[in-house]
Amino acid sequence: MMNSSLKASFLGVLFTAAAVIAHPDHGTPQSSPQPSQGEEPAPTGQRGSQVSITERGDKRIVESNDIPNHSTGPFPNPQNPNRISPQHFHFEMPLHPKETGEFMPLGRYNFGVALNGVKFDPGTAEFWRNDPSLGWREEAIVDGRGRLGMDKNNAHVQPDGAYHYHGIPTGLIRKLNGEGKMVQVGWAADGFPIYGPLAYKDAKDSKSELVEMKSSYRLKSGTRPSGNEGPGGRYDGKYTRDFEFVKDSGDLDEANGRTGVTPEFPDGTYYYVLTKDFPYVPRFFRGTPDASFLHEEGGAPPGMQQPGQSGQQGSGQRPPPPPPRGGHGPPPPPQ
Repeated sequence: MMNSSLKASFLGVLFTAAAVIAHPDHGTPQSSPQPSQGEEPAPTGQRGSQVSITERGDKRIVESNDIPNHSTGPFPNPQNPNRISPQHFHFEMPLHPKETGEFMPLGRYNFGVALNGVKFDPGTAEFWRNDPSLGWREEAIVDGRGRLGMDKNNAHVQPDGAYHYHGIPTGLIRKLNGEGKMVQVGWAADGFPIYGPLAYKDAKDSKSELVEMKSSYRLKSGTRPSGNEGPGGRYDGKYTRDFEFVKDSGDLDEANGRTGVTPEFPDGTYYYVLTKDFPYVPRFFRGTPDASFLHEEGGAPPGMQQPGQSGQQGSGQRPPPPPPRGGHGPPPPPQ
């Protein structure tokens, strides 16, 4: 059970920010070695940062305008020429989520939503040779550094103006006074909570020390296939397929999660962890995601090979997930 005081603090949450950012549109540059260094005040868009989190029946409902409640990098920027603009998000998720016993790839789902109403969407629409069918999807974070115009919050902007996180939302953690703590930052589409990188060393003991969680993904050794089979070069993290899951090499499972006690769930729960290393934001669900987290538009063609498909994912009882979708891509046509 979630303790009552924190539960109450999540209901009817309203974040109001202070200034304005305006941006043009977004192309698809192939590289950006450094995240944006400048910082802009928290954007207000048309109505300021607004989010409500309520419980109705067996659902948790999150509604927001996707405007962050913290400062952002400058948008547009040379690698991400999009404007932050208000959205109309309505997400639902199970109030009492259950593990399925499988690891389901995100496919066309957003992974989840932060407590400030900004979504977690770790995929990109950038591929080797611009061909999704070849399966070499580029990563937005490489060697701990943001690409594609990301700011210091590990976020950037989609062509429709949606600000979204690809990694640890540092500005939100500061707003939550969560630095140096085990802090919940959001909810996944399947209803399980999402935490920052710190958690109890002993998953069952809230009195054990806080340590930074390590994922169980590692760079593959050797070099990628070349010619028509792949981009060649050493596995360096530029592509999702550069990584493989190595069981028990870190603290977390294929979905970057674990079961244990948390400040909000003293009796224990399954929870996801955002990590400083790949996958940054989880790429699998442990429960059943709600359809409200599906991308509205169609996904990229099949061909993306998600890491960590170790045989535990499919049991034949569930149809394959929709094809993956990135969420960046070319800018929309002028109005």
